[in-house]
Amino acid sequence: MEKRLTGKVAIVTGASRGIGRAISVALAKEAATIVLTARAIDKLKETAEQVTAVGGKAHIIPAELTDEQSIKDLVRATGERFSRLDILVNNAGITHSSKLEETATEDWDRCHNVNARAPFILCREALPLLKKSEAAYIINIASVVGVKGYPSQSAYTASKHALRGMTISLSEELKGSNIRVHLLCPGGVDTDLVQKVRPDIKKQDLMQPEEIAELVLYLVTHKGNAVIDELHIRRAASTPWF
Repeated sequence: MEKRLTGKVAIVTGASRGIGRAISVALAKEAATIVLTARAIDKLKETAEQVTAVGGKAHIIPAELTDEQSIKDLVRATGERFSRLDILVNNAGITHSSKLEETATEDWDRCHNVNARAPFILCREALPLLKKSEAAYIINIASVVGVKGYPSQSAYTASKHALRGMTISLSEELKGSNIRVHLLCPGGVDTDLVQKVRPDIKKQDLMQPEEIAELVLYLVTHKGNAVIDELHIRRAASTPWF
């Protein structure tokens, strides 16, 4: 039986580790070709090995997401190599922890540049390719802080709120087209970022990156009349209905 993503091409940002790596492998299991992007080439090579091990094809294109030209080059190179793009996963993200009065402007800007500005540029630049697909998807990975707020996380929280707002507007603009736009807002996942920001959460209580990847795979392999705009995903040990 043919796998569900045979012939499809996906870009996954932040693919060198954590959720991005898990998403890349999950899509590869359904025979997608994955354009892996991040800054850490050695880690991207590790992800590429995992992608090929499960039957997918990996293509590494390093990118600096704070640099607009680097993002444009990523999309251009993808188009030149494959002449198509079916799935865009904006997963890369950074955080910053400090009280607002102690937050430097450059820290605020860096959070917004990676978490909100880069997905905006990627979506804009990738839309011409995505429009050529018979069924395309944009998956933006936000966070629980995209709908909530925690102390000492103002820069990170504001950037994820911005990403959520952009996603909502973009989905309205693309309503009725061949492109569906989805937002995921996960709580604590067992990644380096979460361990840095929330060391108070027991490791055994954290979700696994593969659990988030399974949800992404569901979104890009089901296209009926039922549409999931946004997923709020919490740890079983956390308070319901965030």
